[in-house]
Amino acid sequence: MSFLSVTYVILFYVASLVLFIGLGRKIYKYATTPAPLKIPTMPAPTTQAGVVMRMGREVVFFESLFKSNKWTWIFGWLFHVSLLLAFFRHLRYVVGPDSFIGMIIRLDLIQVPGAYAGFTMIIGLGGLLARRIFVERVRYISAPSDYLMLLLILGIGATGVMMTYVTHIDIVQLKDFVVGLITLQPTNLPESFILILHLGLVALLMIIFPISKLLHAPGVFFSPSRNQVDNSREKRHIVEWAKPLDATRGSK
Repeated sequence: MSFLSVTYVILFYVASLVLFIGLGRKIYKYATTPAPLKIPTMPAPTTQAGVVMRMGREVVFFESLFKSNKWTWIFGWLFHVSLLLAFFRHLRYVVGPDSFIGMIIRLDLIQVPGAYAGFTMIIGLGGLLARRIFVERVRYISAPSDYLMLLLILGIGATGVMMTYVTHIDIVQLKDFVVGLITLQPTNLPESFILILHLGLVALLMIIFPISKLLHAPGVFFSPSRNQVDNSREKRHIVEWAKPLDATRGSK
């Protein structure tokens, strides 16, 4: 293999380790952090089924953001839906359209909307970036990392669109490279500056994901204000470490 291919193979293995180990540690921390108080955002559901439905609306439709700010909701939802479409389109580099997974998600039908999703993703990100620049109260609380994160994902989207509509690459060779990474049998990377830049930005995103605000993706499922049932009157909420010792243990 070429030196560049070896470099990117090592880069993606390192980025994958950082992503999965870092993300796993964060999720474990979220799951084991006690919630000493009942603090669901009102009006809150009074049953566990209601919590599931509320969480589903929050994850799929961004319900609270919709109620808070319609413009932010439009750009945020557009970006996330476009990102999901682009992810499914990228599965063609791992599985075939005739495979079980390919038939379940209909890879053959998702290719066209997935290709246009690059444009809508850029529009959504552009709107979110403009919000941080021109809305004074948002600009006041924005850190440099907030801008850099948006620019990083914008770079990924822009280079992806360029590979689709401007500079075409060898799809077969790229699929061989991706499958080789997964099966630990790496092959040469197609020679394309835009592809190299695109993959480099993706690897950078994987590395910084576990230490960035992008952790809101798994974190929403562990938010006490979202995942708690409003039953404080019916059931007393006591975390494990705050429960009183029983008589036997207390006598020791």
